[in-house]
Amino acid sequence: MANNPTNAVVAVYDSHERAENAIRKLVDSKIPMEKLSVIGKGYHTEEKLVGFYNTGDRVKFWGKFGAFWGGLWGLLAGGLYMTVPLIGPVVVLGHFAAMVLAAIEGAVVTGGLSALGAALFSIGIPKNTVLQYEQAVKADGFLVLVQGTAEEAERARALLNATAPKQIDMHCCKSKRADECDAPKVKAVG
Repeated sequence: MANNPTNAVVAVYDSHERAENAIRKLVDSKIPMEKLSVIGKGYHTEEKLVGFYNTGDRVKFWGKFGAFWGGLWGLLAGGLYMTVPLIGPVVVLGHFAAMVLAAIEGAVVTGGLSALGAALFSIGIPKNTVLQYEQAVKADGFLVLVQGTAEEAERARALLNATAPKQIDMHCCKSKRADECDAPKVKAVG
């Protein structure tokens, strides 16, 4: 993807079951797993212990969504678990986790955005939309993110739209040249 402009499709779901079904639909439709990511809170308020541990190439999560996160961790080849100020514990699985980690390690601060927000902004998502996505995660929502060429993004958008997300947006790549980006800057669908 380094040589091709990258577009992003972001679908917002109100439950982990819907987000998991969306990921499975994408995988079953042969969307490459390295283009998929899931973002959501790492816990739901409860009186039980919440956390995770790593055993080789597997991760075991505790808490209400433990099976969800543990299963997707293996499917999407890793991720990260962090605490985001004003949002709380967040899990980012898939390719996008590396971008969030880079934002954290590089102490990227973009106009008051969190590391999660800065990473979303860095791939061309407008700041006002980033804030909407952060609010969705804060409200226990889940983001399914697909990055790829315009054709891949449009195919993913059609597949995700069939899973009835609360919101779905297609974002054009962050590019220095407008002619390199072959998709609309933001396209709300739904």
